Amino acid sequence: MVTIGVFDGVHVGHAAILATTAEQARAAGGEAAVVTFRRHPKTLLAGSSPPLITSLEHRLALFERHGVDLALALAFDEEIRDTSAEDFLRKIVRDELGGRALVLGPDSRFGKGRRGDAELAKSLGFPVTVVSPVLVGGARASSGVVRKAIAEGRLDDAAALLGRQPSLLGTVVHGDGRGRSIGFATANLDLHHELKPPRGVYAGAVELEGCLRAAVLNLGVRPTVDGTRETVEVHVSGWSRDLYGSHLEVFLFGKLRDEKRFDSLDALRAQIARDAAVAESVFAKRRESLAARPAD
Repeated sequence: MVTIGVFDGVHVGHAAILATTAEQARAAGGEAAVVTFRRHPKTLLAGSSPPLITSLEHRLALFERHGVDLALALAFDEEIRDTSAEDFLRKIVRDELGGRALVLGPDSRFGKGRRGDAELAKSLGFPVTVVSPVLVGGARASSGVVRKAIAEGRLDDAAALLGRQPSLLGTVVHGDGRGRSIGFATANLDLHHELKPPRGVYAGAVELEGCLRAAVLNLGVRPTVDGTRETVEVHVSGWSRDLYGSHLEVFLFGKLRDEKRFDSLDALRAQIARDAAVAESVFAKRRESLAARPAD
């Protein structure tokens, strides 16, 4: 059973498509597969793409959480752009993946000129299930609506659309060690995707060694110690061990405050302590929204 799409954000509408794909695959004794793209097709088709909510790595992890067994990530290049819808189904879906049936969203299109749709697939002998749109608050869930909510800092709205807490996935890289020097070790993240909420300090959580822990995330330029270079830093409560090179997913609950410049490092240290205490309180109240994961 195969579905096709970018699935940026893997929101509740995408989740319905993936769940149907997995359910039908299990019922048929087969595997659930996704054909997706390494970069957004608009990068080639329109010269630029919208900011991505989730990187390829993040999408693949979310696919797995939704029961997907296989994912084929295509480089959307000129060859793929010019592949007819018929050849896309025959050569990629059938020959490469062994797919014999499709699950599609109501607006799913594929192949050159976006000619491919449910009716064309049926005409080529592929059984097709079309999944209805999912409404949230009376409006249809879409990647564009999720992007707007995150960019505007409306994280609760984004969570409702995503069906989970918004999160940022990044690789922990070396910073300047300033956090540890003032008593609050931080992990510096090189984000795997482009879209993040507005600058500020956020309450959140991370999963380490199978357990969820409260976290404080700082997005911005650290005006007290730098003021020029934009960074993404996370302080994890009760954690001081080295995380360099690891992938870290930070779940975001909400904004605590704007960035500001403090008169001294002591004042900054005191504020971070307050931020951490508030983040732990928020975590205690909100961790059930991450109930699918263990918490200590």
